[in-house]
Amino acid sequence: MGVRHQHDHDHHGRGAECRGEAGGRKLLVVILFNAIITAAEYVGGVLSGSLALISDAGHNLADVLSLILGYAGERLSQGAPSRRYTFGLKRFEVLAALVNALSLVAIGLYIVYEAVERYMNPVPVKPSIMLPVALIGLAGNVFSILILNRSRNDSLNMRAAFLHLFYDAISSVAVIAVGVALIFTKLVLLDLAVSLVIAVMIVWSSMDIVRESLRIFLQGAPAGIDTDAVYQGLLAVSGVAEVHGLHIWSISSSEIFLSCHLRSVEGGAGDTDAVIAAANAMLERDFGITHTAIQVERALLCGKAGENCCR
Repeated sequence: MGVRHQHDHDHHGRGAECRGEAGGRKLLVVILFNAIITAAEYVGGVLSGSLALISDAGHNLADVLSLILGYAGERLSQGAPSRRYTFGLKRFEVLAALVNALSLVAIGLYIVYEAVERYMNPVPVKPSIMLPVALIGLAGNVFSILILNRSRNDSLNMRAAFLHLFYDAISSVAVIAVGVALIFTKLVLLDLAVSLVIAVMIVWSSMDIVRESLRIFLQGAPAGIDTDAVYQGLLAVSGVAEVHGLHIWSISSSEIFLSCHLRSVEGGAGDTDAVIAAANAMLERDFGITHTAIQVERALLCGKAGENCCR
């Protein structure tokens, strides 16, 4: 049986760890900055009577909580493997991203509820307070986005954090537009309408993260990996007569694992190392898979089509 863990992974591992540490420091700066913005927007929303501004503050609060969780996720996911946690705590990153996305869904639903309440019991809005506070919120969001921009694709967790901030910036622009409109009109319903748009945007933006996180937890085949193509690629490896027990999964947003059984052709030379090396070379070249556990059999040890031990 061949177990492969790419030899230059120490180098890649250090690179990933450095990216994780840099991402963690950036998250810490953004957390402190957004905590101040959240307090300012909430106070401004209460004083001005603007649900849109309070909604933006609620979204920012979700940002702060999710960024705190994201910071913990970035730190813990860099932990080294142990006897108890043989993969380390890499999947904590995915857990943090899932909680972040679900918190956004909860915030979105609350905004919808509050908008209905205010439609039934209208509250006057003071744009003179609402507008400058919304401008401060937008400036803070843009600053935070610039800090995280280069790290946004480093992990699912960083992607979720960046998404929080990006959509919060868009919602701040919408709140500013409402503030300007309310200076010239008294259409308070604009405030409620923008709140509902923000809510829909929040929930919609979260669902991709939820789906991706659940796929990883349920050990589904990674996005972009065609399982049938991998199967055919292994079957085409010289010396392989049959492929069974094929499993492809990921433990984080960036690491893909594969395990399978390969039965060698009858009368083959029996050089299992050569078969494993050829299979690993094909998997890395064609699919970018570098973590593998491959068992080569000369006889069909698992019964017909792997039905007994590796289904």
